[in-house]
Amino acid sequence: MRTFIGLLCLCSFAALARSEMVTKTISYDANGTSFRSFLVYDSGQTTGKKVPGVLVFPEWWGLNDFDKQKGEELARLGYVALVVDMYGDGRSTTNPEEAKALAGQLYGKPLMAERAQLGLDQLQKTGLVDDSKLGAIGFCLGGAVSQALAYTGAPLKGIVSFHGALIPAPADAGEKTRARFLLLHGGLDPLVTKDQVEAFLHALNQQKLNYEFIVYSGAVHAFMNPDADKIHAAGMQGVGYNPEVAGRAWHEMEEFFREAFGASQG
Repeated sequence: MRTFIGLLCLCSFAALARSEMVTKTISYDANGTSFRSFLVYDSGQTTGKKVPGVLVFPEWWGLNDFDKQKGEELARLGYVALVVDMYGDGRSTTNPEEAKALAGQLYGKPLMAERAQLGLDQLQKTGLVDDSKLGAIGFCLGGAVSQALAYTGAPLKGIVSFHGALIPAPADAGEKTRARFLLLHGGLDPLVTKDQVEAFLHALNQQKLNYEFIVYSGAVHAFMNPDADKIHAAGMQGVGYNPEVAGRAWHEMEEFFREAFGASQG
């Protein structure tokens, strides 16, 4: 018995020694723009096998440390995560007016889904992911990006939108969309109106898409982001971090992907 336990301990330590969080900058070009997305995975999870891959689409601030942290949390769950550079050159900002201008170049335009697809292409090119188990998450603008990508018919099992902007499903979404949707919304979010929510849900129902829409009472916009309170203090209204809701929402995502991918990870 002692020998058996000792062998188990040695095997466990060996596995830990082989496990390493790997981060890489993935550089690529398209239509005259250079992109620098952030890839992260646990080498111990990917040795000798392919695992689910998850795209991370940032808030309108662009790719920053918050998004990288979420990518690392996904990697700890056993996924390969690619945090997608949506603006080019890895650009990010803390200025709301600049963020609005950058987001305005994408929002509601075909370019938004096109750049999201570039990220998906790069994730698949890593050779680390199981192409039958792909997903996406997004925050704020990134939530809308994940929806837009799904509507194109991209081979995603599921998308998760955290306090995301809402894009009503287009007329052909019912025929093309393969992803299930998990939409996590703040009940007091002033940046997404009740009329927008109603129109969004109506379109999803009209197109008979598979979705869950969860509303968290007391939560405002950006409830996932620990920096949201500082952003509010700097003058941006309607945003605020809610750690309790953030934890619950992340847990919902974990369960959603576990079911969507058909097996537990990590």
